[in-house]
Amino acid sequence: MILAGAGIFGVMHYSVAQRTQEIGIRSAMGARPSDVFRLVLSQALRLAVIGIAIGLCVGFVLTRFMASLLFGVSTTDFVTFIAVTGLLGLVSLLASYVPARRAMRVDPIVALRWE
Repeated sequence: MILAGAGIFGVMHYSVAQRTQEIGIRSAMGARPSDVFRLVLSQALRLAVIGIAIGLCVGFVLTRFMASLLFGVSTTDFVTFIAVTGLLGLVSLLASYVPARRAMRVDPIVALRWE
């Protein structure tokens, strides 16, 4: 989970850095800081949901092949799948919070001058 959180944080931090001019233009055109925050956070959570969905599908397929290695747990233990999904969603939310807050504080004048 730490690696997943660090990866999501890194990708979102880089994305915000690359989109500084766009965010500055949005702010200059009247976007409120909460709109920018919601934009960045929704982008991060959209990617996280896609990744979780792909991971769940692959997980269901792979448990069929690993059934002989699982002891005391069914191949489709829904409690485990739901717990891991919820935990990864929470980690995604927390990891993208800091870059979203950074995007919210972008000064339009500085962003438009930045290359």
